[in-house]
Amino acid sequence: MTKSRKKHWFWNLLIVLTIIFCMAAFVIHYKNYSSIEEGKFKIYSGIYRQQLPLSEMDSISFVKRIPEMERHNGFSWLAREKGVFKDSLTESRVYVFVDDLRQQKIRIVHHDSLKLFLNFTDSLETAELYETLKLAIDPEE
Repeated sequence: MTKSRKKHWFWNLLIVLTIIFCMAAFVIHYKNYSSIEEGKFKIYSGIYRQQLPLSEMDSISFVKRIPEMERHNGFSWLAREKGVFKDSLTESRVYVFVDDLRQQKIRIVHHDSLKLFLNFTDSLETAELYETLKLAIDPEE
């Protein structure tokens, strides 16, 4: 005689819920979303969000690489980098919304020292946002 092992429905349910949770986390962080409304630039990707008044942006530029930083919280996956980092030189917070590390990124300095790096998977969308922000913060150029 062999004893049949009783399957535990709880563990099966836990495995399925964990897989669903991981897939949902991937989907909501997969892409950056941005908008400019009421004089504010808004960007979000999953739980990471930033809202910057255009009047408080000091400079905007393109950079090829982001500097080496210490991760405060966030994640990296293949060519994506998202989260809050700490600049090792200035000890300030840096917000990163990068969909593709291989492409150029927009570097925004706001509130005199805080930095934000961002780009989109589509380089044309990144260039379009750069031109829009550049025009919004410095209309004479």
